[in-house]
Amino acid sequence: MTERSPRLSRLRRVVPESRAGRPVEARGARPRRRGAQPKVVALGGGMGLSASLAALRRITGDLTAVVTVADDGGSSGRLRDELGVLPPGDLRKALAALCGDDDWGQTWARVIQHRFQSKGDLHEHAVGNLLIVALWEQLGDHVQALDLVGKLLGAHGRVLPMSAVPLELQALVKGHDPERPEDVDTVRGQATVALTPGEVQSVHLVPHDPPAVPEAVEAVLDADWVVLGPGSWFSSVIPHLLVPELLDALTETKARRVLSLNLAPQPGETEGFSPQRHLEVLGRHAPKLALDVVLADEAAVPDRDVLTEAAKRFGAAVELAPVARRDGTPRHDPELLAAAYDRIFRMHGRIGPWR
Repeated sequence: MTERSPRLSRLRRVVPESRAGRPVEARGARPRRRGAQPKVVALGGGMGLSASLAALRRITGDLTAVVTVADDGGSSGRLRDELGVLPPGDLRKALAALCGDDDWGQTWARVIQHRFQSKGDLHEHAVGNLLIVALWEQLGDHVQALDLVGKLLGAHGRVLPMSAVPLELQALVKGHDPERPEDVDTVRGQATVALTPGEVQSVHLVPHDPPAVPEAVEAVLDADWVVLGPGSWFSSVIPHLLVPELLDALTETKARRVLSLNLAPQPGETEGFSPQRHLEVLGRHAPKLALDVVLADEAAVPDRDVLTEAAKRFGAAVELAPVARRDGTPRHDPELLAAAYDRIFRMHGRIGPWR
């Protein structure tokens, strides 16, 4: 076993036991009582993370979402600019995805996702964004406030920001200006990067060495499975690998790691990307990252052999499964995605004692 990085050793000491979300178990073999559920951590942001959470909450009751905080558009961007807070939008979406399918859960999911329509300052603000920010101001604690919102909603899991400071996403983009197709420009802001013309070469965060939320690091280190993706590749998935303490945790955790690929390239940031190209750019940003499984929709992979070779560079096996909605849209079906995750959890590596 490799020695834990000084960053992680220091960070784990600062997580208050009362805020850890659950008792901290000793690592090593981590014996678990028969019938216990797997601890799963999902990382991402936006609709991709929401799709993953909607699936994962169907197969485990021990679920934590770690959410990117670089959004600078829409209601989140306005609140961030005006109040200097973390952008709450992706956190709100994750909480909504964790709501149950009963009347209580679905009612609250609709309420926090509701956007005001007016000709005034409230136009397009989401109710959940305002609620989250209000509790941040009342409690002065990001994690405590999100836990309280989750309790109100009856959320089937926990939501944590990946960092406690607002982050700016910047990208190096080749051909951002169509009149200068060979030039590389810096594009600033998650909303701009997500829709940028040209070819994204790499992304980075400002500040360059942002602190991770200790509870997020703790969750990754204590997980049985970590799920990365699907989602906007450069603006929601890769940013987690740019937070040093979080990357250390992803590298050192004993958890199995699953990368869930998108159903289709996204206009702008991944236009024309093949499944294996997604892996290549991930590897450029985190060369030491290892994976156990790469999950992809079988209809979205034109050449399994090529994807298998790309996955081997991470030490991963490829699992193909039908996970898309049957209406032809590039969206994940929560039931099908849940079935795919469940099969992976049962069949790869440890067959957990929760079975």
